[in-house]
Amino acid sequence: MYFEVPFHSDLEDDARQVMDIGEVAFWPDGDALAVFFGRTPSSTDDRPKAYSPCNIVGRIVGDARSLGQVRVGDSVRLFRR
Repeated sequence: MYFEVPFHSDLEDDARQVMDIGEVAFWPDGDALAVFFGRTPSSTDDRPKAYSPCNIVGRIVGDARSLGQVRVGDSVRLFRR
Protein backbone atom coordinates (compact mmCIF):
# COMPACT_ATOMS: atom_id res chain seq x y z
CA MET A 1 0.00 0.00 0.00
CA TYR A 2 1.43 3.40 -0.86
CA PHE A 3 0.48 7.04 -0.65
CA GLU A 4 1.88 9.84 -2.78
CA VAL A 5 3.39 12.64 -0.70
CA PRO A 6 4.15 16.26 -1.64
CA PHE A 7 7.91 16.11 -1.06
CA HIS A 8 11.07 14.36 -2.23
CA SER A 9 13.99 12.87 -0.38
CA ASP A 10 17.09 11.21 -1.75
CA LEU A 11 17.93 7.56 -1.17
CA GLU A 12 19.70 7.03 2.18
CA ASP A 13 22.77 4.83 2.69
CA ASP A 14 20.75 2.17 4.54
CA ALA A 15 17.88 2.03 2.00
CA ARG A 16 16.73 -1.45 1.01
CA GLN A 17 14.16 -3.40 -0.97
CA VAL A 18 13.37 -6.38 1.26
CA MET A 19 11.22 -5.23 4.17
CA ASP A 20 9.81 -6.57 7.39
CA ILE A 21 6.05 -6.79 7.76
CA GLY A 22 4.86 -3.58 9.40
CA GLU A 23 7.62 -1.32 8.13
CA VAL A 24 6.76 2.08 6.67
CA ALA A 25 9.19 3.48 4.13
CA PHE A 26 9.66 6.45 1.82
CA TRP A 27 9.94 5.40 -1.82
CA PRO A 28 12.12 8.04 -3.57
CA ASP A 29 11.37 6.76 -7.08
CA GLY A 30 7.66 7.50 -6.60
CA ASP A 31 7.70 10.20 -3.89
CA ALA A 32 5.42 8.01 -1.80
CA LEU A 33 5.11 6.42 1.62
CA ALA A 34 4.81 2.66 1.42
CA VAL A 35 3.32 0.44 4.12
CA PHE A 36 4.44 -3.19 3.98
CA PHE A 37 2.01 -5.77 5.36
CA GLY A 38 2.63 -8.90 3.26
CA ARG A 39 3.94 -10.22 -0.03
CA THR A 40 4.23 -7.77 -2.91
CA PRO A 41 4.41 -8.36 -6.68
CA SER A 42 8.23 -8.10 -6.35
CA SER A 43 8.48 -10.65 -3.50
CA THR A 44 10.57 -13.76 -4.05
CA ASP A 45 9.58 -15.32 -0.68
CA ASP A 46 7.09 -14.47 2.10
CA ARG A 47 8.74 -11.12 2.88
CA PRO A 48 7.53 -7.88 1.33
CA LYS A 49 9.85 -6.53 -1.35
CA ALA A 50 9.67 -3.00 -2.74
CA TYR A 51 9.96 -2.33 -6.46
CA SER A 52 13.16 -0.37 -5.76
CA PRO A 53 15.09 0.64 -2.60
CA CYS A 54 13.25 2.64 0.07
CA ASN A 55 14.21 4.63 3.16
CA ILE A 56 12.74 3.14 6.35
CA VAL A 57 10.81 5.81 8.29
CA GLY A 58 8.69 3.89 10.79
CA ARG A 59 6.78 0.81 11.83
CA ILE A 60 3.09 -0.08 12.22
CA VAL A 61 2.00 -0.58 15.83
CA GLY A 62 -0.27 -3.61 16.01
CA ASP A 63 -1.12 -6.24 13.42
CA ALA A 64 0.04 -4.85 10.08
CA ARG A 65 -1.29 -7.94 8.26
CA SER A 66 -4.84 -6.68 8.91
CA LEU A 67 -4.14 -4.00 6.27
CA GLY A 68 -4.68 -6.74 3.71
CA GLN A 69 -8.42 -6.12 4.21
CA VAL A 70 -8.17 -2.51 2.98
CA ARG A 71 -9.67 -2.03 -0.49
CA VAL A 72 -9.28 0.67 -3.13
CA GLY A 73 -11.27 3.72 -2.04
CA ASP A 74 -11.09 2.92 1.70
CA SER A 75 -9.78 5.68 3.96
CA VAL A 76 -6.54 4.98 5.81
CA ARG A 77 -5.04 7.28 8.38
CA LEU A 78 -1.37 7.23 9.38
CA PHE A 79 -0.19 9.13 12.43
CA ARG A 80 2.90 9.33 14.54
CA ARG A 81 2.74 7.64 17.92
